[in-house]
Amino acid sequence: MPMRATFFRNETTEVTELGPHAVRKRALKSGRKRKLKLSKADPMLYHGERARYHYFECMQLVLRMQVSSLIKLWGLPSEFETVCRDIWALHLALLPSPPPAEPLNHAKDEAGDQAQDILSPPPDDTPPGENHDNTFKDEDDIEDAMSEYSSSSSGEEDAEMADLMRENSEISSSSGEEESDQAQPRVKGTRRKRLYRKYDAPASNIAVLILACWTLRLPVMYMDFVRLIEAYELPYLDPVRLLPVSLTRHLTKHTTHALSPHHAPTPIHLHRLCARLAKLLNSSYGVHMPELNAAPVLWRAVRSLCGTPTLYMLAKKLARVISIPLSLHRSLVPALTRAKTRDSSWHKHDDAIPEVAIAAAVIIVLKMVYGLDGKPRQPSQKDDPACALPRLSEYLLALRECEQAATSKEELFSATSQWSVLDMTEPMIDQYLQFCEKALLPEKTK
Repeated sequence: MPMRATFFRNETTEVTELGPHAVRKRALKSGRKRKLKLSKADPMLYHGERARYHYFECMQLVLRMQVSSLIKLWGLPSEFETVCRDIWALHLALLPSPPPAEPLNHAKDEAGDQAQDILSPPPDDTPPGENHDNTFKDEDDIEDAMSEYSSSSSGEEDAEMADLMRENSEISSSSGEEESDQAQPRVKGTRRKRLYRKYDAPASNIAVLILACWTLRLPVMYMDFVRLIEAYELPYLDPVRLLPVSLTRHLTKHTTHALSPHHAPTPIHLHRLCARLAKLLNSSYGVHMPELNAAPVLWRAVRSLCGTPTLYMLAKKLARVISIPLSLHRSLVPALTRAKTRDSSWHKHDDAIPEVAIAAAVIIVLKMVYGLDGKPRQPSQKDDPACALPRLSEYLLALRECEQAATSKEELFSATSQWSVLDMTEPMIDQYLQFCEKALLPEKTK
């Protein structure tokens, strides 16, 4: 009978290699914070929404300078400033993107950061295993928790718990990605939004001034403002030199460029801004803009063409017959009566510039009377109004003399002037030097 090896052990079933489940030791994370890269940007310069709010602050100050200049140049009443202020406030509210309440938001952000620094607890040095309220924010923490739990439980429970936590992490990550995709949809071909649009440009200030003049029934034209701008009587070109240092120190080069137009606005551009603003004022707030004070404007057009009161009466009658538009937008006047269903409720050129339409009426009358085609024309009846007008040769001579005598400051230094310094007289050169001093030098240097 063979002898049993009772005091020997069989080592063939023992594991000599490490299995797939290796013990992982947890390491405490140090509380060292990474050093943030210091920005080299100037902290005095404003960016983003704060810069946009600061831009409107500068625009408002320039508007106040423009209002005071017009009151001084034209002798306007003090109510003009009140009307400009109200229209300016409505203009800001009607912008596609109104100015943000950035000072309030900035103060709240600073107060919130300070409160967060005060109320935030100091970092906890206790091991993560002892903190039962610890939340897992990434996959490393989940794996650490799984290994820690597996070291204190059986093998079957380890496998089941690991599977459950792995499935939980996959579901949460997938749902988070879906929510982020739904919250931030991708838009293909999106361009970077311009900070300063055409309705926020300095030309909108001139539109506010024009609407204030129309409200007070002042017979102004777009070219009146263009001439004042080109003569540097109305602050518009390079207005940054007129602003105080407390405002200019926060302006970036882009904001400075937006505040400094290179040339005066054209009458067409001013008319589009005024028409848009007048339409929105009527549709949004019920503020109706009156029509142009046409009689003085018509007389100015007649006098600029060396006309007579007879020419004024003929042009006025023609303007009434052809129904010249005198409003800023066709929606501000009553609709036309329709004889048929397919007829339009407004004329094709009802959005024309009123002052241009009035000047065109005067030229049409001159064309009807004189022909201006090289063929002589004489009135055939005694009661013809053309009998009260001067002869064509006398009228053309008066026009040439009027053009040669147009050497005023506005005509001399306008953008369309063809004058050269070599052709100027001594008084003109003195005016030119004074103009350069006013246009180029800042206020303190003057």
